[in-house]
Amino acid sequence: MAKPTKPAWVIDKERARRAAAAETLWLFGIHAVRDALMNPARQRLRLVVTRNAADRLTDAIAASGMDPEIADARKFPVPLDPGSVHQGAALEVRPLDWGALEACCAPAPDAPALVVLLDRVSDPHNVGAVLRSAEVFGARAVIAPARHAAPETGALAKTASGALERQPYLRVKNLADAMTRLQEMGYVLLGLDGEAETDLSDALARAAASPAPPAIGLVLGAEGPGLRDRTRATCDALVRIPAAGAFGSLNVSNAAAVALYAAHMAQRAR
Repeated sequence: MAKPTKPAWVIDKERARRAAAAETLWLFGIHAVRDALMNPARQRLRLVVTRNAADRLTDAIAASGMDPEIADARKFPVPLDPGSVHQGAALEVRPLDWGALEACCAPAPDAPALVVLLDRVSDPHNVGAVLRSAEVFGARAVIAPARHAAPETGALAKTASGALERQPYLRVKNLADAMTRLQEMGYVLLGLDGEAETDLSDALARAAASPAPPAIGLVLGAEGPGLRDRTRATCDALVRIPAAGAFGSLNVSNAAAVALYAAHMAQRAR
């Protein structure tokens, strides 16, 4: 006997529920949850905390206006990966909308600008660490392709230690096209490549010597594959971070931190 067919309105409702669930994520950990609660741009849906975490987040919860669900730490009712260290706090949210590339990254006429571009960096811990460094050194945004790059997740947010709520993380359809748009806005794009002949410091010094305040884009690839061919070809120059010894390899988040510091200092010295 054939199963009865569901009415169309029921099917549509179920699809809408699944689509809505796919558009949310769970942030976890005291710092990530606190910063999201304090961010007026963040759409917050559900807050689950233990009694101890609620005490630690008293001011942030009050500022958010949310009514938290108090949970038992031994039976924490949130769909997190088993290894997630939630510290008794989890917040269901919608991803942030930072707006268009041009709105976030347009250089001001009297101030230098700095952005980071990540070419298929898929590890959320690496991207979270890059976001944290980008925020520390005053970058306008971290830009990555919409596909084959780490999405906004709880693990990424926890590694970013609050930077996800402050540092724009822009996901673009095509990274090379976004790079071209940045160049049209006046950015000089420096691709980091361990085999490059030019040192990063030399390229930054040349950019700083330009008549207008330099707008710099630092382009980094995934560990192993590095920059893709089209990404490399779109860069204005390929540069390296010089090493003191024979072992000269940094992971992508460490390389980003070093490059951001160098670019920040070069812009300040202008």
